[in-house]
Amino acid sequence: MKEIKKLGIMGGTFNPIHIGHLAMAEEIRKRFNLNKVLFVPTGNPPHKKIDSLASTEDRYMMTILATISNKDFLVSDIEIKRKGTSYTIDTIKQLREEYTESEIYFITGADAILEIETWKNTQELLNICNFIATTRPRYDVEELLSRIKKLEEKYERKISLLSIVPLDISSTDIRNRLKGGKTIKYMVPDSVIDYINKRNIYK
Repeated sequence: MKEIKKLGIMGGTFNPIHIGHLAMAEEIRKRFNLNKVLFVPTGNPPHKKIDSLASTEDRYMMTILATISNKDFLVSDIEIKRKGTSYTIDTIKQLREEYTESEIYFITGADAILEIETWKNTQELLNICNFIATTRPRYDVEELLSRIKKLEEKYERKISLLSIVPLDISSTDIRNRLKGGKTIKYMVPDSVIDYINKRNIYK
């Protein structure tokens, strides 16, 4: 049993993890008074196919390197260890067994939450954890609130919507910059840059 009162779960391919991921996680941690944020690099995600996907081991190691300086950040390898397709419901149920006393908050993008009915076991998933949906300024917030309200009414569960001004950084852009021989300094932690260079990833 691990005693963490409020635990945030932040999944992602982290291909690679960058400063934007870290800044978002820290802002959410502070806004919702989370004790810890657990980063969960995806194994074989059912809804996302990515070119130039680094190995699970490399993405896991980069996530550890990026978060190690923050005592409130943790990293889990449960998805990359899992065989076959990784579903969120399986991850949350497994984490529930590990963090038995924790209130779990699953962090995802607003675009993903609007597709939650395509996820495996939607009702059960909404029942066993809280959801925090993050949005960016370009989204129509009123439209998002309207659609989220319909989900809340249908499943009788609260979904928190948090508007965040993100750093203009994306993993796709980072990979493209590396392929083009451009710098990614200040976009990615130095320890991750060193790892990418040593392992010759994304070249």
